[in-house]
Amino acid sequence: MNLDKYNKKRNFNKTKEPIGKKDKENKLRFVVQHHIARKDHYDFRLEYDEVLLSFAIPKGPSYNIKDKRLAVHVENHPLSYRNFEGTIPEGEYGAGTVMLWDRGIYKEIEPFKNTYKKGYLKFKLLGKRLKGNWTLIKFKENNWLMIKENDNIKLFNDINEFNTSIKTGKTMEEINKQILKDIKITSPDKIIYRNPNITKLEIIKYYEKVSSYMLPYIKNRIISTVRCPNGIEKESFFKKHFSDNPNLEKIKKGDYYYINNKKALLSEVQMNSIEFHVVGSDINHKNNPNIMVFDLDPDEKLNIKKIRNGVRDLKKILDDLNLKAYLKTSGKKGYHVVVPINNKVTWKKFEKIAFDIAHLMEITYPDKYTTNIRKENRKGKIFIDYLRNKDKATSVAPYSLRIKKKATVSMPIKWSELDKVKPDSITIKDAIKRLKRKDPWEDFFYIIL
Repeated sequence: MNLDKYNKKRNFNKTKEPIGKKDKENKLRFVVQHHIARKDHYDFRLEYDEVLLSFAIPKGPSYNIKDKRLAVHVENHPLSYRNFEGTIPEGEYGAGTVMLWDRGIYKEIEPFKNTYKKGYLKFKLLGKRLKGNWTLIKFKENNWLMIKENDNIKLFNDINEFNTSIKTGKTMEEINKQILKDIKITSPDKIIYRNPNITKLEIIKYYEKVSSYMLPYIKNRIISTVRCPNGIEKESFFKKHFSDNPNLEKIKKGDYYYINNKKALLSEVQMNSIEFHVVGSDINHKNNPNIMVFDLDPDEKLNIKKIRNGVRDLKKILDDLNLKAYLKTSGKKGYHVVVPINNKVTWKKFEKIAFDIAHLMEITYPDKYTTNIRKENRKGKIFIDYLRNKDKATSVAPYSLRIKKKATVSMPIKWSELDKVKPDSITIKDAIKRLKRKDPWEDFFYIIL
């Protein structure tokens, strides 16, 4: 019996699971761990030959002698694993929450050294929730069956009657909230951006510093993020569905989620979320959007002067409509013009208003602007992207980092700075320095409220 397979599956710089090494004691011990990972199941482990023989049981053990519970034989675990309870980080093998559901000692009814290779194990459990005689029988490859012997011992009818830890008395949810209590940072020295090098810890510190500015724009809004587990030069992916991060809040209907405090924001960064995108409505008024975004996306060959003139043309139209607008860099090649709306309009009407404004620019200056998303129709023009204002569509949040070289930021700026600040000129370091200035969007929510 060895622990090579167990050790190869885990990165012990990230997970707090114990490193696999043998530590023989006299008593034979067992443990049952409730494990909510990709699938909810119970892990049943028996000490044998200085390791824990391990079986994943989807429905958990049953006292009903007629039940034949599937038990999938998985890799051996170290004896020290019998004390593990906590959260395995996302991206690691078995990511999810582990609760100590039962533990104790056991006795071999027949010597395992004679029966294990034959495909069966008979034993007597002396735990707090599992007692009496049981059998594990192999029927195909790694698939075994766990069966309760008829010895008139029965401590529960349904395994769900016990939903707390035998060690701490906590529920799965409480265990989750306790690993993440102080937002433990894994791989803090991992390089996320290069030239200059920026580490994961530096990114977490950035979001901690801007959190009080950023949260009003993302709090209680359906969110999606861009995750870069191995840095921006490696593969990234868009995450928009709820995960097992206990700091996140899930909407009542659907699989979307939102952030409502600093801890939740930082925990998402800990899970390698770099960019944050939000929808135009909050969860309390999800059918009535209140933040309209226009993304001025220029043809790559267009010079900065024409891009800035586009922003001015849009602002003039908004001013004529008595709509107060706010300016921010995109962190890429264009600017974002953001309009808070206090009218309770539907998404359909909201989108129509956004299109009408963009279309007005298009018909007024047909040689300069377009509402057509196709790049071939954008040559020498600016695409006025009004599509951010559709139901479930998102736009990058103020103060969010971008997945671009130099770690650029989508940063709120004053209108007077339009000719001074390029769309991609504010970096993570610049953004932190700018926090000392007066907030250019300080009255933004007065209009909404």
